[in-house]
Amino acid sequence: MTVARGSGRILANKMSKTDVLIRNHEIANHIPPTKRFHSKNLMEMLQTHGMVVIKPLVGSGGAGVIKVVKHAKGTYSYTYLSRTRSFQSYDSLYRALRATMKKKRYMIQKGIDLATVNGRPIDYRVKYVKENGRWRYKAIVGRIARSGLFVTNLQRGGRLVSGSKGIALSLGSSYVKEKKGKMRKLTVLSTKILEQRYRGINQLGYDFGIDKSGKIWLFEVNTRPQ
Repeated sequence: MTVARGSGRILANKMSKTDVLIRNHEIANHIPPTKRFHSKNLMEMLQTHGMVVIKPLVGSGGAGVIKVVKHAKGTYSYTYLSRTRSFQSYDSLYRALRATMKKKRYMIQKGIDLATVNGRPIDYRVKYVKENGRWRYKAIVGRIARSGLFVTNLQRGGRLVSGSKGIALSLGSSYVKEKKGKMRKLTVLSTKILEQRYRGINQLGYDFGIDKSGKIWLFEVNTRPQ
C-alpha cells in the first residue's frame, strides 16, 4: 500500500520494500531471511533458524512484534512485550499466534542475536531526508531496549543514545567509524534503489542492527520515520 502525502510518498507495506531491496546482492546479504507469514513458512523458518521475529506488514513503534523460538526439546515459545508463553507442540503455538495476531497480515524474519548494552539489545535508526533535491543524513542514533524487552522502540520504553555511543558501548570504540560507514553506504545504495521504484519518497528511516559477531543487518525501511 502506498499513500501520497504532502511530506512525501508513504509506503506502508514492509514486505514490498524488502522485496525490492533483496534484488540487489550487496543489500540482500544484510537483510535477514524474510518471508510472508503462514504456517508452512513459519515452521520451515523455525526449523532452519531456531528463532524468528514476526512483524505486522503495516505498523510502527514495535506494535505487534512477536519473537518465536523453537527449543532443543521440541517445545516452542513466543514473547510479546514482556510476556512469554510456552507450548508443547507447533500446532498449539500456531493457534495461539493466530489468536494474538487476529486478522492482520504479518511477515517473518530470522531472529538476530543483537549486540547488547548491559545485557539489553541495541539497534540503530538512520534518518535520511531529501531537501532541496539532495539527500542528507538527519540522524544516526542507537536505541537500547528497556529491561525485559527485546524490542528497542522508544514507544516501548527504549533509551536513545547517539549512534557512536551505542556502537562504542556494545562493540567497542574502535568499531565506531567502520560500522557507521557501512550503515551509511547501505543507506545510500538502498535509497537509490527505492527511489527508482517509488517516485516521490523524500524521508526514510532505516532500522539497522549489529549482531554479536559485528555483522550489520537491515531490518526494515520506514517512509514515515519517527
